Amino acid sequence: MTQILVIEDDALVCTLMLKLLKAEAFEILIANDGATGVQLAQMYEPDLIICDVMMPEFDGYEVLRQLRDQPATATIPFIFLSAKADRTDLRQGMELGADDYLTKPFKRAELLGAIAARLEKRDTLTQPYIREMKRAASMLGQMAYVDPLTNLPNRISFHNQCQNAIQQAQEAGYSVAVMHLNLKDFGAVNTALGYFNGDRLLQKVATRLKRAVGESDAVARLVANEFGVLLNQVSDEVGNERTIDNLVQNLLASLTEPYELDEQSVQIQVRMGIAFYPEHGSSPDQLFDHAEIALRYAKAQNNQYQLYSPELAVLEAEKQLMQSQLALALERQEFQVYYQPQVNLITGRIIGAEALLRWNHPTHGLINPDVFLANAEDPATELAIGRWALETACRQATVWQSAMALPLRLAINVSTHQFQQENLVTTVTNTLQQTGLSADVLVLELTEACAMSAVELTVLKLKELKAIGVQIALDDFGTGFSSLNYLKRFPLDSLKIDKSFIQNMMTDTDDAAIAKMIIAVGQSLQLKVIAEGVETVAQFNFLRQSGCHAMQGSLFSTPLSGTELQELLAADKRFDPGAAKD
Repeated sequence: MTQILVIEDDALVCTLMLKLLKAEAFEILIANDGATGVQLAQMYEPDLIICDVMMPEFDGYEVLRQLRDQPATATIPFIFLSAKADRTDLRQGMELGADDYLTKPFKRAELLGAIAARLEKRDTLTQPYIREMKRAASMLGQMAYVDPLTNLPNRISFHNQCQNAIQQAQEAGYSVAVMHLNLKDFGAVNTALGYFNGDRLLQKVATRLKRAVGESDAVARLVANEFGVLLNQVSDEVGNERTIDNLVQNLLASLTEPYELDEQSVQIQVRMGIAFYPEHGSSPDQLFDHAEIALRYAKAQNNQYQLYSPELAVLEAEKQLMQSQLALALERQEFQVYYQPQVNLITGRIIGAEALLRWNHPTHGLINPDVFLANAEDPATELAIGRWALETACRQATVWQSAMALPLRLAINVSTHQFQQENLVTTVTNTLQQTGLSADVLVLELTEACAMSAVELTVLKLKELKAIGVQIALDDFGTGFSSLNYLKRFPLDSLKIDKSFIQNMMTDTDDAAIAKMIIAVGQSLQLKVIAEGVETVAQFNFLRQSGCHAMQGSLFSTPLSGTELQELLAADKRFDPGAAKD
């Protein structure tokens, strides 16, 4: 309802105007003096003000002056009433900002006409602003529920979609699947190809996801490189097109096809965790939590996807317990370092060893670091363990050097947290000085993903490490997104072929081609290439014929204690392919 403030000291005029305007369905406020009128105007901000000019002490001009000085009331349409029709009075009112001027006595039609004209003019002026405000409000509402990069629903919207889907599934009696997807090593894409291409890749992934699911399903971008998929009416019946296995395989086939970015072909790996309604939860939060647990398990096992099960929740609880025990393990001296020999493929002689950290857990036995450090919640604990492993391995290597005529290189892994710490070079320098190990026999290994996480910083850090005399190896090569341009910038000494390519290269032509390519890249950059996970003579022969420099794996020796490896060195044990058996 339109609200009109009447400021008039004549009681009779007030009564007449009140009856007249109420008859026209206006809401009326009455003030009998100027000061009260200003207060009511500021309090209610009416749609229009009708004010008498001549009032004692606080006249209409002063009312208008004060209202025009306040932003909240400055634009309210203002009509003067006066018994005088002097042009000077009229001009004074208009100069102060009055919108119209009526002289007493006035006719009903004159008053209503003036009110209608002022309100219509106000609407004409304010309508564009109102439309713009509504448009802005709509955009803000959309931003609250839509991811601006991919135009997919965001986490909030996805939660609502899941809630609606659960209600419908409950009524109809069918199952719903919630999937949590992660793009593996996405940070390396940003580093290698730039953030613009990283954003383009996310957009392309979003497009493929929308095409791969059904019309009744939903896709959302949850955060960064993680997506959510809601699958309705999923069945376990054999032959049904909407079985979870069929749906997952279709998604994987779509998402892992190469993407073209800046005339480069990029292929990504995807990890999925999946939870079902009603088996694994009756609310979106429960399903999200369980899908995330399944995703973490898929990552840890290097699986493409994992269905949630109650056993995973038990494993998750055990992992959390293990994390709480991790800090005490160092004090209790539960960590050990084992050493796997590295053998020259031409001479068969031991030329080095990789230090491998193990946690001798009181109840679980020997545990690999990729299990207990993969989700370490306390970086300080991880760094302390890393420093201990470095010092222990260097002390052991010093013992070997004193007993060996030829230098034996010691390779040790550097975690991402270790590499990123500001005092890494100081830590390595101090360790070498304290243990007496020569810097030129120490090889620090960092993964391809770690090296590519911040290329410029990596180059500077590697140059600092090279300056103190240590060697650098790039581990897990072939699993990331590095290019020859970046490899040329890194001051490397060797490349290590990831064991995932070695395991199947005798039966998988793609893995064989990748292994040969890595060896060729190493040779072209004058880098030594070491193959990990060599288990058969056939693999050994393939690598030697391809020009690989060295190997490590169970074909020659499993990881050994420091004393056991020293016995091999003392006996000058060499690899004899003729005596080895597959």
